[in-house]
Amino acid sequence: MQNLTSNLNVLKWTDEIIALTKPSKVMWIDGSEEQLNMLREEACGTGELIKLNQEKYPGCYYHRSQKDDVARMEDKTYICTSNKEDAGPTNNWKSPGDAYKLGREIFEGSMQGRTMYIIPYSMGPIGSPFSKIGFEITDSIYVVVSMNIMTRIGKKVLDVLGDSNDFVRGLHGKCNLDIDKRYIFHFPEDNTIWSCNSAYGGNVLLGKKCFALRIASYQGLKEGWMAEHMLILGIENPKGEIKYIAAAFPSACGKTNLAMLIPPELYRKKGYKVWTVGDDIAWLRIKEDGRLWAINPEAGFFGVAPGTNNKSNPNALMSTKKNAIFTNVAYNLDDDTVWWERLDNNPPENALDWQGNPWNGKKSKEKGAHPNSRFTAPAKNCPCISKEWESPEGVPISAIIFGGRRARTAPLVYQSRSWQHGVFVGSTLASETTAAAAGKVGVVRRDPMAMIPFIGYHAGDYFGHWLEMGRKASNPPEIFHVNWFRTNDSGEFIWPGFGDNFRILEWIINRCENKSGAEEAVIGYIPRVKDINTQGLDITEDTLKDLLTIDSSSWMEDVKNIEEFYAKIGNRIPAELYKELNKLKSNLSKIKEESIA
Repeated sequence: MQNLTSNLNVLKWTDEIIALTKPSKVMWIDGSEEQLNMLREEACGTGELIKLNQEKYPGCYYHRSQKDDVARMEDKTYICTSNKEDAGPTNNWKSPGDAYKLGREIFEGSMQGRTMYIIPYSMGPIGSPFSKIGFEITDSIYVVVSMNIMTRIGKKVLDVLGDSNDFVRGLHGKCNLDIDKRYIFHFPEDNTIWSCNSAYGGNVLLGKKCFALRIASYQGLKEGWMAEHMLILGIENPKGEIKYIAAAFPSACGKTNLAMLIPPELYRKKGYKVWTVGDDIAWLRIKEDGRLWAINPEAGFFGVAPGTNNKSNPNALMSTKKNAIFTNVAYNLDDDTVWWERLDNNPPENALDWQGNPWNGKKSKEKGAHPNSRFTAPAKNCPCISKEWESPEGVPISAIIFGGRRARTAPLVYQSRSWQHGVFVGSTLASETTAAAAGKVGVVRRDPMAMIPFIGYHAGDYFGHWLEMGRKASNPPEIFHVNWFRTNDSGEFIWPGFGDNFRILEWIINRCENKSGAEEAVIGYIPRVKDINTQGLDITEDTLKDLLTIDSSSWMEDVKNIEEFYAKIGNRIPAELYKELNKLKSNLSKIKEESIA
């Protein structure tokens, strides 16, 4: 096939990969529907994809990965910097020389008898000053059609790139799907990603976590912007004014549900609306007005299927109804549709489970879908997608929210005293393990800014970059922390959550506009009971007080845990964060317990 570009930097690199992997054929992906349909049909012929019922799921396909290849492999994910110290203590490290050597041994001749696909793609709207361009070379049609959903692909990307050398070089190969030789190597100093021996989306869709967070976070450090594991949503008031929020949550803390939140009926009747800009990743830059502006660099959703239903997240479910790909869910043989746990109460009886075994959902004790089974769906399908979601300029961020899952320690919501204090709050973000997680229940796991698996360099330098961005921004967002998961003595959640979280977002936006009150507490600013709208909620004033109470003994324990965590990060922790930690310790030493009435 004829090259789609005359860019010598691109051609030199692709020639090197062709010589290494030795494919039988090479196909440049031009992004045309004609070419994509041809590839889908070919994949259906080989069994790589299965076409679903086109009346019920138009344009949708089913994909299955191997049973040992169903999730991100953090233990085999490496940051390959020249200096080991620059990767930091939160990442696995290999020297670039060792990683390239091992990678070449695995990739050598790995595409013999196969077709190589060269995918030019844009993270972010094509041509946006926020956006970045990458290439993924792969031997998987599943990757091609998935990248078409998750990114913007094809000839139009090459037109924007021109002769530039500013692109990320991504190589993926299924190789032999050998779990013992399964690796993802990130070379941030070379703008390069190599992924081998996997066919699972999170490991092989290189535009997602690999580029959009690990490599992009390093690019942001060098170029003065931020790549963050954050949703972006817009809140529209009855006057039609929209304020935007970016929010970071560790896993199992309700991130996607918040991104696609439906406000309570009493707010909807008044004209309030929530608009989704992105559900997973945000790239943020300071613009001339001194504010942080954000884009969602992705074009699709790569969501966990089990638990997604018409009650938990109807907007996410609607997004999967056309032109989507379902991976490792149950396949209904009666009508060529899909099913997963908690989709509804009517599992199919004549089905195949995620491993391809016969499965009767009404009798089997085994799960039909893998717990990490996925849907890959176009963002434009989402009923609440923002009209600004593809704006080349992005959206201005009024507030940043960090959220964790804490049984007692963190109150329902609090506001940081300053940007510096907010960075401290984000750097100590934590969740407690639940019964669903492996290991002990209630163990605190630190996940700073929800980025612990995705920071592409030293975590201490990452915190320093956050502080530097705040110094450069003359009008930075306010920073908040939320905890939807506080429990009573019986272990039951006190706050109703889901759509009612909008009540907390209302207070947050009002605080950003100086329209709502708060009281200063030892950890920051906390709303008074009267500041939270509880109309229509079955919740007493005393219960709300309890949700906003600060238990100083729990916080003193938390301080010890923070000190241990900072010690693991090492001497690159900025002094400003230790200053905030010491202020917290000093405040806590003055009281035993503080309640906000």
